[in-house]
Amino acid sequence: MTRGGAENHKVHYKGKTDDFLVFIDDQTAYKKYLSEPEGQKTTPLAQVVSSFQIFTTNKHGAQGEYNAPSDGVLENEFDTKVVEDAIKVILAKGQIQENEFPERQGRRNDTQGAY
Repeated sequence: MTRGGAENHKVHYKGKTDDFLVFIDDQTAYKKYLSEPEGQKTTPLAQVVSSFQIFTTNKHGAQGEYNAPSDGVLENEFDTKVVEDAIKVILAKGQIQENEFPERQGRRNDTQGAY
């Protein structure tokens, strides 16, 4: 039985004070969202992002421990406390990064004998 093999897409934005991340579901929907002119977007943001949540990494790039930014951090960086507006900036100005988890095979429980 093969396990793993999942893909993970995130958009990394290097801000003035910290690094910000937003996880996205579908790379195709993200590219379509970016190609649409501002003010005329037909792709809903809910189809692009995994959740309406922003993460910071304390200046460790796209790696490290993910933390939720405070309203003050969002206000200083994006001039708004509204998470959706900050996500739009991150999606527009950030860099997409793809990770693929390797597939692995093997027994799940040796005490159950051969499979």
